[in-house]
Formats: sequence, structure tokens, C-alpha cells
Amino acid sequence: QVQLVESGGGLVQAGGSLRLSCAPSGSIFRLNVMGWYRQAPGKQRELVAVIGSGGSTNYADSVKGRFTISRDNAKNTVYLQMNSLKPEDTAVYYCNVKTLINTVYWGQGTQVTVSS
Repeated sequence: QVQLVESGGGLVQAGGSLRLSCAPSGSIFRLNVMGWYRQAPGKQRELVAVIGSGGSTNYADSVKGRFTISRDNAKNTVYLQMNSLKPEDTAVYYCNVKTLINTVYWGQGTQVTVSS
């Protein structure tokens, strides 16, 4: 079964940057929307950013101007560049992919910790 493999999480000081990457372990056909969600301890999972197959993007208000989502369609990979990180960005970040036939895939999650 195809899985999404995430990388790039870690520990960083406030104001620092991290870049997350996510790619499938095998072939996924008809990729449509790719995105990132996050879940902080004791909170619900929330949308961070999504990008459509044509490049249109949508961001949570809390990350606008600091985070940038991008994708490489040739590699079926989605990225999240996170700048000016804040302690409140600390969470487990999950990659999410939806296909044109509405199949949904989730990554296993990668921890991002921002120290003050």
C-alpha cells in the first residue's frame, strides 16, 4: 500500500526556518490537492496550507506571510517552507494528498518544535 513519507521536521529556535517535504512511497495517480495539516497537543488537527494541481494555494491565517507551500508534479512531492517560526507553530505536521477520484492519503506525521 502506498504511504506518504514526510521529512524535515525538528527542533528550531523561534525566528528560525524549517522545510518539510512529503512524497509517496509508490505511484499515486491523478493527484489533485496536496497539503499540510498540523495538530498540537490537546488541540484538533487544523489546516496549514493546501495547493491545487494548477498551483493555486490557500493558507491558514496564522501562517500567511511566513509559510510557503509548493509542489513538484514530476516528483509528486509537496513542500512546506516555514520561516519566522513561533513557539505556537509547535505541532505534529501531517502531509495530505487527495486524488481526482477522492482517495485520501495521510502521512505518518513529523514533529516540529519551536523553542522560545
